[in-house]
Amino acid sequence: MQKFAALFAALALLFSIAGQAQTLPRLYIFDCGMLSFEDVAAFGLTNDETDVREMIVPCYVVEHEQGRLLWDGGLPSAVAEQEGWVYNDGGTGQRLDRTLSEQLADMGLDMGSFDYAAFSHMHFDHIGVANEVRGATLLIQQAEYDDAFGDDVRAIYQPDLYNGLADLEAILLDGDHDVFGDGSVRIISTPGHTSGHQSLFVDLQNSGPVVLSGDLYHFRFSRREQRVPSFNVDRDTTLESMARVEQLLEETGAELWIEHDLALFGELPHAPAYVD
Repeated sequence: MQKFAALFAALALLFSIAGQAQTLPRLYIFDCGMLSFEDVAAFGLTNDETDVREMIVPCYVVEHEQGRLLWDGGLPSAVAEQEGWVYNDGGTGQRLDRTLSEQLADMGLDMGSFDYAAFSHMHFDHIGVANEVRGATLLIQQAEYDDAFGDDVRAIYQPDLYNGLADLEAILLDGDHDVFGDGSVRIISTPGHTSGHQSLFVDLQNSGPVVLSGDLYHFRFSRREQRVPSFNVDRDTTLESMARVEQLLEETGAELWIEHDLALFGELPHAPAYVD
């Protein structure tokens, strides 16, 4: 009887592990700050075309049986040292109530827990924790790497926020990339906002596939009307990337998550809960 009991326990554990694997990848969603704007004209909209003035700044962690991916890094952790909203002279505000590191600690993780780190692009509100990442392999488009780390860094980048990434092993991409080799987590090249902007496709078995937009879009109105921010590096390339992602959504049945969409963020479960 003891042998049968041991065999039953082993089989139960095996089936439990197999069942867990079937629910991977898992997508964890973190609050990594907020932005506010008095004027949205720079985004290619007039102020009466949307009443949205606040944006969420999320971070994501993808859990896969082959490893763990950090996608986007939110506002710089130093913002959390100031309580509430902090505004610049132009009226743009930012706030960060808890750092990603603090939120990861709730899950028993830290900034050295990632096998891979990838950022949709290198603007300050997407790479805020970049210098805190340890031991991960960086997945970045060659064009983005050249602009962010080259001799002639674009003025909109802030190298002091991400220069620690230069110490990481890097895979320089030229287009799409299958992160774990099974098609479930794919980086999609979507240049235009920046030269090497990228989005992320995650095939969630229970919830269905999603595409994390990066800054392909900032507002729902932007997507509906195909509006391009004035600060994008290439308008035509942006429109091509928009069309490519819309085709991907149609082909795969994926849902587009506009990362800065505060209303959408409020509808999603936040870490340590997850979507699978």
